[in-house]
Amino acid sequence: MSLHEQIETDLRTAMKARDRERTSALRMVIAALKNRAVADGLGPQGRLDDEVVQQVLATEVKRRREAATSFAEGGRGDAAAAEAAEAELYAAYLPTQLTDAELTALVDRVIADLGAEGPKAMGQVMKATMAEVGNRADGSRVSALVRSRLVG
Repeated sequence: MSLHEQIETDLRTAMKARDRERTSALRMVIAALKNRAVADGLGPQGRLDDEVVQQVLATEVKRRREAATSFAEGGRGDAAAAEAAEAELYAAYLPTQLTDAELTALVDRVIADLGAEGPKAMGQVMKATMAEVGNRADGSRVSALVRSRLVG
């Protein structure tokens, strides 16, 4: 079963269980998937492959976490909690995130393989690292680690 189909199956299960929060969150992600399918020229009923679905989910997780942070800073704890819960729901469909040690080892290996030195090599190292990392680590996390490794 593809990831897209799994999300739709989970939506039906949530609807039958009358779980309003989960149903609402899954409907939103399915809408985002349909928008991506239309943008990719597949039409609203088009099926996205798992890699593209993971990209959409990663984007939605990032949006929800940023919204949760904004709501928390604005003193709206209830809205922040709701956004954080949605982010965790979406994150459950993504591959397991790399630990700090795994990510550090991967970045160090890429830097050694490329023979990269100094901050000028940041783009080259980021491109190679993100190709290997995929959706297993947030880009900002990778960027901060690459920068710290190249600068000093």
